[in-house]
Amino acid sequence: MTVRAAVVLAAGEGTRLRPLTRNRPKPMLPAADRPILEHVFDALIAAGIDRLHVVVGYKRDRVQNHFGPTYRNVPVDYVHQDKQLGSGHALLQARDAVADEDGFLVVNGDQVVERRMVADVLAAFEDDDASATLAVTEQADVSHYGGVVTEGDRVVELVEKPDTDDYRLLNAGVYAFDQTIFDAIEETPRVRGELALTDTLVRLIDASADGEESATRTAVRGVTTEGLWVDATYPWDLLDVSRELLLNGRVTEPEREASVWVADSATVHEDATLQGPAVVGPDTEVRPGAVVGPYAALGRNVTVGANAVVTESVLDTDARVGPSATLVDCVTGQGVSLGAGATVPGGPGDVRVDDRVYEDQRLGAVLADRVSAAGDVSFAPGVLVGPSATLHAGVTVSENVREHAEVVR
Repeated sequence: MTVRAAVVLAAGEGTRLRPLTRNRPKPMLPAADRPILEHVFDALIAAGIDRLHVVVGYKRDRVQNHFGPTYRNVPVDYVHQDKQLGSGHALLQARDAVADEDGFLVVNGDQVVERRMVADVLAAFEDDDASATLAVTEQADVSHYGGVVTEGDRVVELVEKPDTDDYRLLNAGVYAFDQTIFDAIEETPRVRGELALTDTLVRLIDASADGEESATRTAVRGVTTEGLWVDATYPWDLLDVSRELLLNGRVTEPEREASVWVADSATVHEDATLQGPAVVGPDTEVRPGAVVGPYAALGRNVTVGANAVVTESVLDTDARVGPSATLVDCVTGQGVSLGAGATVPGGPGDVRVDDRVYEDQRLGAVLADRVSAAGDVSFAPGVLVGPSATLHAGVTVSENVREHAEVVR
């Protein structure tokens, strides 16, 4: 069996990444200098996939407008999940799209994976008689994801978000299935109205262990693989995602010098300093005396003003950093504007996400889409500023700022 089609699950919001996901889904957040979903597509295409079926839902226009009908000459088909009712439900929406495929890949569109993981799953699935195969990778902490226990190449246990540190193998969210997966999903009971793909896999594993003769009898195969796997659960995680991608050179811009990547259309003044690892995206301008890096990712059409400093930060498309501003451990959305002398001094800080406070996180500030800050605005470590907020000159931001708020001295 040769697999050439993939279903990419990209319908979710990513609520714990608010306020960055107020205007776009998690797969479209920046991973270094481009969206997470581009990295996923690249891994699939590099492994030989030539048909992409993308399940979209929350703010789906942000995905469709960005990619259009093709990506790198590979056709992209969009399947709509009108209500986000779980990953299993999302896959069911793609049933007709892959009806002519004997086997197909399924990947999470909001986690960065690389070609090797995809290729290893494909090779194992195409050479085996299992109807379900998943990628397994070793990680120090799997508590936010799925823990896996294997015996040989058989998965014997799959636990979502385990509350012990006994698990070291992680479900990397790269699967290969045959058509029987759809019936198995439909047979899976909903939990609080949702259908999770992992619940179906647990049923497949349990049924095989019990020796049941049914459509869910076939064992789930686990393929232990290596390679880059990074995910962002909370806003500060985007700094770690960018760091890992830069350390591994997972950027598309040409390398100007060791660990410094600069787009051909970018303008970097001769008196500016780039400290690697760092990436400067297309149409971006770095003005005289500015210092960018280390661990800085500048997206498309960003401006870094004269004598400004941007380090350990991720700046998304159309961000504007005024002269003599300082940004450390900062994540911006699109269209953010910071005036002269603005200061994000860096973490650690206590970050309030919904009703919970996460202490001592390495986060200077998160500035969501279209935040506008005038000159000499400063940010306490760990603050989250909602979309389209306006911060007047000289303001000190010491707590989270809601969407469209106006803050004055």
